Amino acid sequence: MILPVSAPPPLRSWQSALAATLLLATGVDTLATRAAEPVPGVTVRADGWVPMTNGRDLSGWRNPFAWGEAKVVDGEIHLLGELKFFLVTEKTHGDFIFEGEVFLPPGNSNSGIMFRANVATNRVWGYQAEVDGDEKRNWSGGLYDEDRRMWFISPISGNAESIAAFRARAGEAFRRHDWNRYRITCIGRRLRIEVNGVVTTDVEDGLDAKGVIGLQHHGEKGQVYRFRNLRLHELGIPHGAVTKP
Repeated sequence: MILPVSAPPPLRSWQSALAATLLLATGVDTLATRAAEPVPGVTVRADGWVPMTNGRDLSGWRNPFAWGEAKVVDGEIHLLGELKFFLVTEKTHGDFIFEGEVFLPPGNSNSGIMFRANVATNRVWGYQAEVDGDEKRNWSGGLYDEDRRMWFISPISGNAESIAAFRARAGEAFRRHDWNRYRITCIGRRLRIEVNGVVTTDVEDGLDAKGVIGLQHHGEKGQVYRFRNLRLHELGIPHGAVTKP
């Protein structure tokens, strides 16, 4: 069930609405007209998916913080640090499907995948797909608004009904000591997060229409956060439905 923040305006045409519905239901993009520019050293697949790393270096990515270390190890992106930071894409993206896998380190750890995010020196803020290392809370796949509204919708912090509904949706989808595949779909105001094939968040919000994708290290000294198989499929859905409230 979609949880609206505010009622969205209609899409520009019934074709766009139908395409968006089919995409979210089946994963088939009927209006994909744009291809993301590839990272140097990677090949764009015929189906429109673009690998976000070349498996050798961090081409296409940057660290906007004065701290934190990011490197490629055996084709994976590894993040290390003593303070929270984000590795972000050099390019911004609006309507897309993102897929990638994340492995949390044991012990105290927390991460997230930023999307349509905003960047400044030593700061990243906006939408984040939660990767929760707290097995008691277990909010992985929730939508967190980093450095802004925080837990505002899926779930709503302090709202027992919202938290219970989220846990019913997410169930045991997240595997704490294993690789977890995230799929994030953004079409206009619609934001959808899946964890290992389970839809954990499906909401509407129009605060950010475009931005970077980012990977988070939460700042625990000695912890290594690992990411792999990152890929992106840009969509040709018009941006007309996205407005700032």
